[in-house]
Amino acid sequence: MKILVINPGSTSTKVAVFEDDKLLFDETLRHSSEQLKAFPDIFSQQDFRKKIIHDFLSKHNLKMSDFAGIAARGGPLPPSEGGTYIVDENLLFATRNLYVTEHPSLLAALIAADLGKEANLKSYIVDPVSVDEWHELSRFSGMPELPRISLSHALNMRAVARRTARDLGKKYEELNLIIIHLGGGISVSAHEKGRQIDANNANEDGPFSPERTGTLPVSPLVKLCFSGKYSLQKMKNLIVREGGMTAYLGINDVKEALKLADSGDQKARSVLDSMIYQVAKETGKMAVVLKGKIDAIAVSGGIAYNESLVKILRERIEFLGPVRVYPGEDEMEALALGTLRVLRGEEKAKNFACKADSIR
Repeated sequence: MKILVINPGSTSTKVAVFEDDKLLFDETLRHSSEQLKAFPDIFSQQDFRKKIIHDFLSKHNLKMSDFAGIAARGGPLPPSEGGTYIVDENLLFATRNLYVTEHPSLLAALIAADLGKEANLKSYIVDPVSVDEWHELSRFSGMPELPRISLSHALNMRAVARRTARDLGKKYEELNLIIIHLGGGISVSAHEKGRQIDANNANEDGPFSPERTGTLPVSPLVKLCFSGKYSLQKMKNLIVREGGMTAYLGINDVKEALKLADSGDQKARSVLDSMIYQVAKETGKMAVVLKGKIDAIAVSGGIAYNESLVKILRERIEFLGPVRVYPGEDEMEALALGTLRVLRGEEKAKNFACKADSIR
């Protein structure tokens, strides 16, 4: 069975074709700033990106009737359980009207629905960033007006959790796991018997990362916000795009930071060591969430390719449980596999249920 996979990003659209679980070919279709300037918002890019996907398929002599289904990236939707969701009218309504924040990934379901109509194909999204399977205690922040919310690298982390279970000869639903995603943002999550019951929000709390601040001292942050030095947008950029390692070293590339550290730059070394130190602390928090009953800890994401950093992390956390390392992240494969499980009857597709009062 051929599966078409669609994953729109801010300046590109990733497209892939899978034959069952095997990648046939993929491509990252780049969009220039000049092209995107013509569109007033994300949703107005729908037809533009759909045409580019059609051109990609034509180049490979494929038509929509060649596919058994379409896998689309899930955007920041209202809270939902993990799993694979069929793209139906409820999900399309939520995508257009109830999204948490505007992001290009929202286009995936809309484009997939359009493409599916051409050949009467069903489309699916898999484990969107808004996967929410938290228990009540996870949501308290200390201020009722600011509840903790579930936004994480759920697609990759749940895929890694399933891979860990497979490698252990178990089912995901049988295990307690801690999954660590090390990328431009860092997520550390607790998985209890097939449910992601807690995680840091990589945009707002937890460890600092190559581009994000993670948890900050609250009082100094409030003073900075009211200092008159920064606009709201600038503060957001400082937290999400210009924070963490970027703020300390002026670079967001961990490989470059490692080169500096290995050449004797003590500041670079301290920043990298502190980042890993904070990841280890967050891992300890998730161990408490699971009451110390941990079958495995899995480390993934682009930073996991750096053996020296993984070694430092392993030394701090391996007393909690066996550590497995799966470098990189393959969102396209995770999307394809989630759809394939449904097409094979191994998993039942869910219907997205949402109400207007579910908006965060």
